[in-house]
Amino acid sequence: MSEGSGESKPRFKRILLKLSGEAFQGKKEFGIDIDYLKELSTYLKRIHELHVEMGIVVGGGNFWRGRDATSLGMEQATADYIGMTGTIMNALALQASLESIHSQVRVLSAIQVQQLAESYIRRRAIRHIEKGRIVIFAGGTGSPFFSTDTCAALRAAEINADVVLKATNVDCIYSEDPKINQHAIRYKELDYTELLTKNLKVIDATAVSLCREKKLPMIVFSIKDPENLVKVLFDVNLGTSVKEKQ
Repeated sequence: MSEGSGESKPRFKRILLKLSGEAFQGKKEFGIDIDYLKELSTYLKRIHELHVEMGIVVGGGNFWRGRDATSLGMEQATADYIGMTGTIMNALALQASLESIHSQVRVLSAIQVQQLAESYIRRRAIRHIEKGRIVIFAGGTGSPFFSTDTCAALRAAEINADVVLKATNVDCIYSEDPKINQHAIRYKELDYTELLTKNLKVIDATAVSLCREKKLPMIVFSIKDPENLVKVLFDVNLGTSVKEKQ
């Protein structure tokens, strides 16, 4: 039987997983925790072994925070491009980690780094996925002013994913930061419009709007326990679901 729900197979056939840069830090304050990355990779391989097709969008916040640079006077476009290079470093590290445990992986970058990764082409990405490869999307959207959350929503729509899975440091979406307000409301399910009108900033508003337009469900869940990467494929009670309410 499957992970924790009594179902015999995953509830999604093709997923888009969003991994923040912080997910690569593990217990470190900066950069990449190689040991944690290896653990993360074992669960990603388990997903693949369940015959779930997978694209992964990675952030770069473990190396660079554009908003910190802009607060010191740097032009936002420049700060965002620097952040894109951080996502490429994470993508290559994840690729190497997955390949070390015999997973087939391709990195596709929205900005050209031909010595390191293939250039992003939608049809190429879909073909890799259809051939049973894990595809890691680097370089964000390739344009400044858009978050990697928005990139995740965009790539999910482009590859016809069933869901966007956003792995974060919190177990679900709350009305407020639960570390500040212990009485914050925990949401099990939200409509896209509710998420926007309540100004719950766990997901970028542009990403939510795109998912709403495409009727693409999202699930926000915690990656503090890496096993949740597999559990979320089976357990409907894990995290917060964002979708169009019936």
